[in-house]
Amino acid sequence: MGLYAFNCSEKLQTVNIRRGTCGHSVLSLGSMKTQWIWNKEKTKIVEPLDYENVIAQRKTQIYSDPLRDLLMFPMEDISISVINRQRRTVQSTVPEDAEERAQSLFVKECIKTYSTDWHVVNYKYEDFSGDFRMLPCKSLRPEKIPNHVFEIDEDCEKDEDSSSLCSQKGGVIRQGWLHKANVNSTITVTMKVFKRRYFYLTQLPDGSYILNSYKDEKNSKESKGCIYLDACIDVVQCPKMRRHAFELKMLDKYSHYLAAETEQEMEEWLITLKKIIQINTDSLVQEKKETVETAQDDETSSQGKAENIMASLERSMHPELMKYGRETEQLNKLSRGDGRQNLFSFDSEVQRLDFSGIEPDIKPFEEKCNKRFQVNCHDLTFNVLGQVGDNAKGPPTNVEPFFISLALFDIKNNCKISADFHIDLNPPSVREMLWGASTQPASDGNAKGSSPESVIHGIAESHLRYIKQGIFSVTNPHPEIFLVARIEKVLQGNITHCAEPYIKNSDPTKTAQKVYRTAKQVCSRLGQYRMPFAWAARPIFKDTQGSLDLDGRFSPFYKQDSSKLSNEDILKLLSEYKKPEKTKLQIIPGQLNITVECVPVDLSNCITSSYVPLKPFEKNCQNITVEVEEFVPEMTKYCYPFTIYRNHLYVYPLQLKYDSQKTFAKARNIAVCMEFRDSDESDGGPLKCIYGKPAGSVFTTNAYAVVSHHNQNPEFYDEVKIELPIHLHQKHHVLFTFYHVSCEISTKGTTKKQDTVETPVGFAWFPLLKDGRIITFEQQLPVSANLPPGYLNLNDGESRRQSNVDIKWVDGAKPLLKIKSHLESTIYTQDLHVHKFFHHCQLVQSGWKEVPGELIKYLKCLHAMEIQVMIQFLPVILMQLFRVLTNMTPEDDVPINCTMVLLHIVSKCHEEGLDSYLRSFIKYSFRPEKPSAPQAQLIHETLATTMIAILKQSADFLAINKLLKYSWFFFEIIVKSMATYLLEENKIKLPRGQRFPEAYHHVLHSLLLAIIPHVTIRYAEIPDESRNVNYSLASFLKRCFTLMDRGFVFNLINDYISGFSPKDPKVLAEYKFEFLQTICNHEHYIPLNLPMAFAKPKLQRVQDFFSFAVDRLTSVDSNLEYSLSDEYCKHHFLVGLLLRETSIALQDNYEIRYTAISVIKNLLIKHAFDTRYQHKNQQAKIAQLYLPFVGLLLENIQRLAGRDTLYSCAAMPNSASRDEFACGFTSPTNRGSLSADKDTAYVSFQNGHGIKREDSRGSLVPEGMTGFPDQGSTGENTRQSSTRSSISQYNRLDQYEIRSLLMCYLYIVKMISEDTLLTYWNKVSPQELINILILLEVCLFHFRYTGKRNIARVHDAWLSRHFGVDRKSQTMPALRNRSGVMQARLQHLSSLESSFTLNHSSATTEADIFHQALLEGNTATEVSLTVLDTISFFTQCFKKPHKIYQEIFLWQHPNHLQLKQPATQQAPSPWAEVSESP
Repeated sequence: MGLYAFNCSEKLQTVNIRRGTCGHSVLSLGSMKTQWIWNKEKTKIVEPLDYENVIAQRKTQIYSDPLRDLLMFPMEDISISVINRQRRTVQSTVPEDAEERAQSLFVKECIKTYSTDWHVVNYKYEDFSGDFRMLPCKSLRPEKIPNHVFEIDEDCEKDEDSSSLCSQKGGVIRQGWLHKANVNSTITVTMKVFKRRYFYLTQLPDGSYILNSYKDEKNSKESKGCIYLDACIDVVQCPKMRRHAFELKMLDKYSHYLAAETEQEMEEWLITLKKIIQINTDSLVQEKKETVETAQDDETSSQGKAENIMASLERSMHPELMKYGRETEQLNKLSRGDGRQNLFSFDSEVQRLDFSGIEPDIKPFEEKCNKRFQVNCHDLTFNVLGQVGDNAKGPPTNVEPFFISLALFDIKNNCKISADFHIDLNPPSVREMLWGASTQPASDGNAKGSSPESVIHGIAESHLRYIKQGIFSVTNPHPEIFLVARIEKVLQGNITHCAEPYIKNSDPTKTAQKVYRTAKQVCSRLGQYRMPFAWAARPIFKDTQGSLDLDGRFSPFYKQDSSKLSNEDILKLLSEYKKPEKTKLQIIPGQLNITVECVPVDLSNCITSSYVPLKPFEKNCQNITVEVEEFVPEMTKYCYPFTIYRNHLYVYPLQLKYDSQKTFAKARNIAVCMEFRDSDESDGGPLKCIYGKPAGSVFTTNAYAVVSHHNQNPEFYDEVKIELPIHLHQKHHVLFTFYHVSCEISTKGTTKKQDTVETPVGFAWFPLLKDGRIITFEQQLPVSANLPPGYLNLNDGESRRQSNVDIKWVDGAKPLLKIKSHLESTIYTQDLHVHKFFHHCQLVQSGWKEVPGELIKYLKCLHAMEIQVMIQFLPVILMQLFRVLTNMTPEDDVPINCTMVLLHIVSKCHEEGLDSYLRSFIKYSFRPEKPSAPQAQLIHETLATTMIAILKQSADFLAINKLLKYSWFFFEIIVKSMATYLLEENKIKLPRGQRFPEAYHHVLHSLLLAIIPHVTIRYAEIPDESRNVNYSLASFLKRCFTLMDRGFVFNLINDYISGFSPKDPKVLAEYKFEFLQTICNHEHYIPLNLPMAFAKPKLQRVQDFFSFAVDRLTSVDSNLEYSLSDEYCKHHFLVGLLLRETSIALQDNYEIRYTAISVIKNLLIKHAFDTRYQHKNQQAKIAQLYLPFVGLLLENIQRLAGRDTLYSCAAMPNSASRDEFACGFTSPTNRGSLSADKDTAYVSFQNGHGIKREDSRGSLVPEGMTGFPDQGSTGENTRQSSTRSSISQYNRLDQYEIRSLLMCYLYIVKMISEDTLLTYWNKVSPQELINILILLEVCLFHFRYTGKRNIARVHDAWLSRHFGVDRKSQTMPALRNRSGVMQARLQHLSSLESSFTLNHSSATTEADIFHQALLEGNTATEVSLTVLDTISFFTQCFKKPHKIYQEIFLWQHPNHLQLKQPATQQAPSPWAEVSESP
């Protein structure tokens, strides 16, 4: 029996016994406080239906239903697709026969990983499996919002105009000098005399305006005249009379003529006077309108109540009139339907569309795109120039060849961060010096009759010899990265001696000829040897953001010091280079023209560092760009899973100490020749796998380091790049051969001298593999004087003493040669633990008899593997672990230890912030393989079993906590394994109950029971872990709906929710709703709820029919499920479960209510915008599914329709009586009677507020403030007071909650079919029907349009309260500390604030306010039309005397309640239609 059920829950015991799943313990809780569970209040269990059985039994009903899309899962809902890898390269980077040549298991798996396409499980409707923000439709927010004109905005504009004229009555609006014409009408206009007067424009206390004139500014004297502007009807200019003159036209056809002194003053007076005339005109029109309305009201009152037009038409016997009335009503209905908007489109959540918290799209593995820049090499010139060879007519060039190598150095981290990029900028005439006059350069092609030119990856070798453009990449850019250029020349002698002609050049022509003659002899004799000459550097980046320093230039050429050649010396010199005052380097005059630029977007004809062409690439292109390999820092944050084949080894000879050797007499000008060999036998030769330098072959058999003249302890900086073979064995090694090079130049150039250029002076070697791994650390090697066969057997001292090989060591086998190597390979690992694990797996696969416990030992050692290796080879390692999980299981502990390694890898990836790689692996790389053993379990079976075993280990809480925290990974693996099994084994066509064995169902149920106590008991101890496993489990069960028996999944959900209690802490309530929200976001949530009629038992149908027929005298649909009954919750399990939990949550604190309401509203928004269900009949069926939600609102009517709601709406009459009725209800649990409590007396005060007197207490409590007891209190009774603030917060719903609930209500009312709505009205009690109508009035109040001015004011008040603009905000009580809830609370402080989509900042513009007003106006319009549609339909349905109608009529007239109505009546109520109908 599951321990959770075993310890505490009688409910779960019953469930488990009924299902036959008891019999073993799932988890030992140890020290957990199990007594706590005994005290938990049990939630009522409603067993879900057997979904698959119901579907089978009602197959005919479902298929014949015209809305069967709402009842059935679509066919081919799941599939597997193979997606081709998106490669940057034209062809695969993996060699064609790589897998056949590979012999190591690790190498084979790497090659297979890089060659295999992505295998993805596709869920056809996955886009619909999230919340509404993830829907594929693009019309959540209308492109163009209709602009409605409201009187309140027009009135405000007029008020603003008038208020701009005068801030208060009786004030002076405008004053100034004007010229006034005399008033003698007998004089013609042109003859009028103008006198200069000072005018005051003033508003009188009664609101009228007067224009007084005085002799001067002192208005204390008697006025010279006045003009009453009430009689003014127009003002026009009179340019013909006088400059800047204007005329005031009066009612009696008389005019006043005035003139300003300037045109600007005239314009200002005209504007002011026109505004006053407009105000007077509007006031006059309004007075007339009020007079007419008063007369009409008097006439109406004298004649009695006006007869309803439609009612009179109905009573008319004339058929045409009756037809006209019906048609008019129908036309009105159709007119209201034109241009209707989706109410949710204007919801604040939809308008904001906050995508935070939504996981980004999962992308396949790809090469990391670092900061890249392109280097273009143009020219290199020194100050010794001349004509070389046949280039007599061309421009002067360098008189000897120079060779450039570029590399990036990081001063900050003191390392070299790129490979060398070799460039040959020598002109053809200079290159010929290296090959002799009779030999054509290699770039000219092959000699006649020679073998065809070799091709590398489809590119002719000749096109790769002289590449001058390179692309460098930097993972961590910063200003202390330098591009260093090293200049070499042909070996000639001492560096100082060779550089002297370039530094001291008194006679350029003579010097050039001398240097040229010497260089020509040297090149013909020592052309393959190089010597260091100079170096230069330039910075690359301006900042750490990777901004290129495009204007940077190279430093002068500094002469190379033969004692400072190493990379470490260069890094020191670069540090000094940044401090010019400390730099004492000798400069060689010259110019290096190399530009650095950003990589063009449309770059073409580029190749990788392995010479594989990148897309796009043109055939026979000679202007090629090469990518230079980056040495990425060995830090986890820079690591990424390898996706391409690359297998390079970089070898660096560092130093040779030959000063104390006595073996060779001449060993001064020492050249090092490196070869890569696969045999140490005498007939063995070098492999052609070393990357060559420009002008030579692309791949060569050897490479030479630079030569230091007359130096017995030479240092080297050369880098030798080797393309490693796919299969490496113990014989693969690098051989170093040392030569003494004779630099003597013979003027005669005899053959004897030519043959004695180089003399061997020693050999050294280092094997690549040690214990099967490639060695890359720095080494010091002994040097031998000879090279006998089998020399690889002499690697260590012990083997040297026991060996019979005839070998002579230099200097007593002391370590004389220092080297290091660097591996850039995606098929070889240097991690010992990974290597041993794969090697052991290979032995087991080959039939080797396994030693007990050996595999477990290697699995445990994997916990110590390097995190960088783990990330780089993530898909390879994970796939091998899953093979071990299912195939190699002779020992019981192997699966558990294997899962523990998986858990270690997953946790490390999360700790490093690289969990996205895990998601990419699951979606694209992971492909479950069928176990080779016949009785072996599949991955999903084994993994689920091992998860239970780990959760059962009460001692290892660290592993348990990790498994809970990162459970998503294991659940996703299980899901993909299940899906692959169904599709590849063709099990998807079987009935769902037969797809998986019963034993696997038991495993999943046991896993659920093992998880429950860690969520419901340990939530405080492990908050992150419990929250994560709660969400992961919900996501897993949501996927199970697509794959397996849906009724079984219902039972799992039911068991999990049963582990929660109404008295749980807030955290657990949040867990519960997060779980439900995830489940309900399933793409086929509607079919899972089966929105269809379920016939009741025969006896129940008869009883229901008679009870409703007696009350309603009309036929009803007895199958309509409109309440949260057990039958409803069973038939429509998910929506019933959600509504039940929401009903409980509404009695809890704000955070829990907010969570529950948000889940419901977001779900309905998703339904409203789901493109699959846009037909009105589909929406009607969905709305009918949520019909019990209306009952939930009716139970909370007191909290929705409180006094502050109905009395605040000044436009609604009779609100006092309705409010007293609505707020005087008994407890929602006792809503059966229409009469109020007998012990409650109502008193009406002058301010219209009704107060309820409790006889038993004698205290006065405002109506609507009494409610349910505090669900979160400690049991003490809440003290009641006459102030609102003393009421428990659990009884109040804030404006956001009310608006959200009402939006859901309006969606249901709007979308539900009229037949269903009528049936529902006939089923509910009279009291409930009245409350339903009251809810509509509440909607009108809460969604009323308050005008742009009020929107701006509310926003300003919001800023004042929450951004410290007003000092009073500092004294407000502190809000809740949970950031998410606090933010939501701040956004919904009032009815307007709850709908704000503005960015709450001081920078809100007028356009933002206008947009918010558009949303508010459209919301109010849509709500009003929905309410009007509902009321119209209601009045059509109930036209005859009816018990319901009589009760409604009774409650709508306050005289029957013996309550006095206020003396002043307002505009007719929306409910007037109801009471006036017959």
